[in-house]
Amino acid sequence: MENLKIETYKLAKGLEISRAVTGLWQIADMEKDGNSLDPVSTAQYMSPYASAGLFTFDMADHYGSAEIIAGTFKKNYPEGAKAKFLTKWVPKPGPVTRQQVREAVQDRLDRLQTKKVDLLQYHAWKFSNPYWLDTLIYLQELKEEGFIGALGTTNFDTAHLRIAKSSGIDLVSNQISYSLIDQRGGGQMADYCADNGIAILAYGTLCGGFISRKWLGKKEPVGEGLSNWSLMKYKRFVDAAGGWDKFQNLLEVLDEISNENDRSISTIASKYQLGQKAVGAVIIGARLGENAHIDDAVSLFSFEISSEQRKKIKAALQLLDSIPGDCGDEYRKPPYLTASGDLSHHLEEFPSVYEPIKSATKERIDSGTTWETLAGYSRAVRVGDRVLVSGTTATHGALAVGRNDPSAQAHFVIDKIEASLESLGAKLSDVVRTRIYVNSMSDWEAVSRAHGERFAEIRPANTMFVAKLIGKEYLVEIEAEAIIQ
Repeated sequence: MENLKIETYKLAKGLEISRAVTGLWQIADMEKDGNSLDPVSTAQYMSPYASAGLFTFDMADHYGSAEIIAGTFKKNYPEGAKAKFLTKWVPKPGPVTRQQVREAVQDRLDRLQTKKVDLLQYHAWKFSNPYWLDTLIYLQELKEEGFIGALGTTNFDTAHLRIAKSSGIDLVSNQISYSLIDQRGGGQMADYCADNGIAILAYGTLCGGFISRKWLGKKEPVGEGLSNWSLMKYKRFVDAAGGWDKFQNLLEVLDEISNENDRSISTIASKYQLGQKAVGAVIIGARLGENAHIDDAVSLFSFEISSEQRKKIKAALQLLDSIPGDCGDEYRKPPYLTASGDLSHHLEEFPSVYEPIKSATKERIDSGTTWETLAGYSRAVRVGDRVLVSGTTATHGALAVGRNDPSAQAHFVIDKIEASLESLGAKLSDVVRTRIYVNSMSDWEAVSRAHGERFAEIRPANTMFVAKLIGKEYLVEIEAEAIIQ
């Protein structure tokens, strides 16, 4: 098929990508026995994609040797010179320095054999740990120095995408699970991205291969029937969406539309996602040297799904259960929709953000702001099973987070409260009372909605006040009380 049929999307100045991106996460699965793929012999399998107009590849620091293979392709093949590489950095949670971030970016440059990363996407494991924002600030600095072409995030929820963007981070994309089975990328995520120039890069559109005719009418797979990490992971999504019978109903609808359009079920599924609000591209996984569904990917751009067919798909989707939470929550809270069903193959532990200071009658923590020393108070104090968190604003070091965005500030404040509680052995779910102070009555609804998102299942007692806050940059201040259960 001709290259002219491949649609492109302008992510940033100087960065245009194909709307069908080839994902290389399967490299990690192909190397899980401990044997690395030969980069020279494997790189040759990238050429047919690029030659067909699928010149954009997605990878990460933890996708085995994917970056090394891509760098070899870039250096040794004519098509590689024009290829665009989207990669990710997924560090362990904890304190981070400018030097650590610089070294991580340099590692990406070395592996990719390039002087500039086209798109660097960052994943944060836990938002109550404020170092995620430091990392984005340092990455922004490296972008301004010319080592990074554009910045994106991966698996960010709407609230923290908002915090980053409103704090001056120039984000152009958010890569998230977004498929017929997992529609969390619609709604508030799509609205925020569309309003703020952020493209959704949708992965998992084929649910690890489940959305294909291969699984139509088949018995539910278990055990050895889940032969790779992708199938293990996305079977959990199928279960969370209502189970195998509901999934089979969706496949039957897709099969009908597939026959009407003379396209595969997989192509219909990806085409549907390409038409969703704010979606810049879909990412379709490849096992280099094994499965190369290039014609299917190219065919995405040679037909349209009719409005009547879209209605049939939407009706089938309404029979599914909603995947819980916002985008990326599957990596941060139960139910963990990962290959192992937990984070054991990703992380060993989450370090406390603040170190408790113990005395005979209490424990306390300081967050390091100048106000605490000046006014002689603690960020939070624990006495017995009771934890009290002082009035908290969206302050991180010298930075006022989320200027002019009351929702972003409220979410960041609640993150700080959560970090304070966790450092003293409590959880956000232990909160029994919150008090909210807003600088302007016009901000009450945005702040209330943020509080409502974070405390939807906790439902503490709450009072809101209009008060003149210290510092015109602060739109909201919140204090909390918790009783450890």
